[in-house]
Amino acid sequence: MKHPKYRHIIWDWNGTLLDDLDYCIGVMNGILRRRQLPEMDRVRYHDLFDFPVQHYYERLGFDHTKDTFHTLSVEFIAGYDANRWDCALHPAARATLAGVQASGTTQSILSAYRDATLKEIVGHFGLTPHFSHLAGLDDIYAHSKVELGHAQVKALGLAPADIVLVGDTVHDLEVARELGVDCVLVAAGHHPFAKLRHHHDRVLHTLAELPSVPGLEFLA
Repeated sequence: MKHPKYRHIIWDWNGTLLDDLDYCIGVMNGILRRRQLPEMDRVRYHDLFDFPVQHYYERLGFDHTKDTFHTLSVEFIAGYDANRWDCALHPAARATLAGVQASGTTQSILSAYRDATLKEIVGHFGLTPHFSHLAGLDDIYAHSKVELGHAQVKALGLAPADIVLVGDTVHDLEVARELGVDCVLVAAGHHPFAKLRHHHDRVLHTLAELPSVPGLEFLA
């Protein structure tokens, strides 16, 4: 049975549309190196990274008697912002967003990135016209997006069954379930395929596979 066409896609930003995995690893490795702590490659990062981010910092081995979560968050954001324009979009991102817009399906972004910075970088890539809403958190701590998501769904004025959330982490799946919307996960960002597949049955390797999802075949 063919799934009805989705009317709206809620996108995650970091790791889903923006390819910042290796960039984030590099920024965190600088922080670890300054404290003579073991650095990460992709495998170790994928093993350790999760939400809430505070727990990820704890697993990295920081001494919280010397570095508070606030201190580490400020240092990471300063390092990330220093060269954030070096990050690129995932290869299929522009074509996918354009295809969704051409289909008449609306789009928005729900991100753990700071709201003002999210709007700035989306504008930098010239993508703002694709989205009806851009919603990021109001601090640097990358806590849950659930509350922000509820407000966004309410603002959309659509039934949850008409909405699909596309993200790259298990947290995106948790958010989608809290909002009562469908979810598609893309294993090209901050969580690996095996971890995503353990929690969900709709996992893609790249954004280019999105038209294979029931309800999104119209993008093909």
